[in-house]
Amino acid sequence: MAGLKRRRIRPDWWSKTFAGALLGLSLAFLASGLFLKTATIQIDSAKAQLAMWMVIPVWMGVFSTAYLFVDGKRAWWWLGSANLLLFGAYLLAGFPRA
Repeated sequence: MAGLKRRRIRPDWWSKTFAGALLGLSLAFLASGLFLKTATIQIDSAKAQLAMWMVIPVWMGVFSTAYLFVDGKRAWWWLGSANLLLFGAYLLAGFPRA
């Protein structure tokens, strides 16, 4: 165990903060939109309210975990990849099923 070097989380707070704020918000909006397209709740007003109120908890969850990345570049990369993945799922959910 003496040979293993532990990596520490570096305090490059600005890039992690902006990654969590910007990409976290877009991730939360994409999750909410994906929920709206795929939820099977029959009452449309309940579905819309649930989608609206889920944005803040998802955003704050992503925003707070952005500080756990080793550096800001990795936070931007992983959160950007998650955004692209959810955007692709959102587009696929919009197509009619045959």
